[in-house]
Amino acid sequence: MQTDQGQVRDHNEDFIARWEPVSAEEEAEHGWLYIVADGVGGADAGEVASQFATERTLAQYLAHNETKNLGERLVNAMHGANTDLRHLVVERNDNKRMATTMVAVGIRDGIAYYGNVGDSRGYLWRQGELQQVTKDQSLVAKLVEEGAITEEEAAIHPHRNVILYSIGSEKSPQIDLFEVQLELGDKLFLCSDGLTRHVSDSEICELIGSEDLETAVPILVDLANQRGGQDNITVALINFGEFVAPEESVIDSIPEMTAVAAAENLASSNGASAKFLWPFTIFLAFIQTILIIMVWLLFLRL
Repeated sequence: MQTDQGQVRDHNEDFIARWEPVSAEEEAEHGWLYIVADGVGGADAGEVASQFATERTLAQYLAHNETKNLGERLVNAMHGANTDLRHLVVERNDNKRMATTMVAVGIRDGIAYYGNVGDSRGYLWRQGELQQVTKDQSLVAKLVEEGAITEEEAAIHPHRNVILYSIGSEKSPQIDLFEVQLELGDKLFLCSDGLTRHVSDSEICELIGSEDLETAVPILVDLANQRGGQDNITVALINFGEFVAPEESVIDSIPEMTAVAAAENLASSNGASAKFLWPFTIFLAFIQTILIIMVWLLFLRL
């Protein structure tokens, strides 16, 4: 998990955060949550918007656990962050506009819930293939969808940075929600557009598949910087595998990340139970054999 200023911008308007449980109770209640936010270019104080909206999303997500559906809870938290950010702008009363894109993924019970507004992206890597789960809320993405331009034209379109929705820009932005059933070995990938403008999906797929988390993330960031680094670059890579509880729940702009699989914990538990039952089964078989012999001897005496 890494965020970088890039080669052109004079400061970093991206923000990245995670929340991970430290107990089975927290796991059952909240799951895991990862967020990438990109302060909107052209709006004032983008770095304030991305950090504030991320922190408010985390706070509202954790506070409103009465909503049992994790996807609905995530979207509600993002809408709440939108309201809080708009209130912050009014309170500051300095005529500055603040807005940010956001892509977030909540994970619980083997299901990933991707929430998205703007053009930061959420992907799923599975068995050597990379799929973009979220849909870009951008002008060029809309034009491609309508058949007005091609993917190749979109990549060089003069208005390719124009987004349709963002947190903070309107009273109720469109927040898309995508639900994915996970499998052990899946990798979840979040990034800002500072990466995808320089690194293709096929390159992301190859690096995710061939390198471990700690190696793939800095390689991707370095690759974007080597090719110009025209925007801030943020990358989060999450492995859906064995859960190792962190020492504490964290909000961190540059942490390492390890996601978890409740299914694997369950498998481990089942394995321990099997080890216990095996000697018990042998003991019962022994008792059964003794009883058969006794009945047979009694039959001979008769």
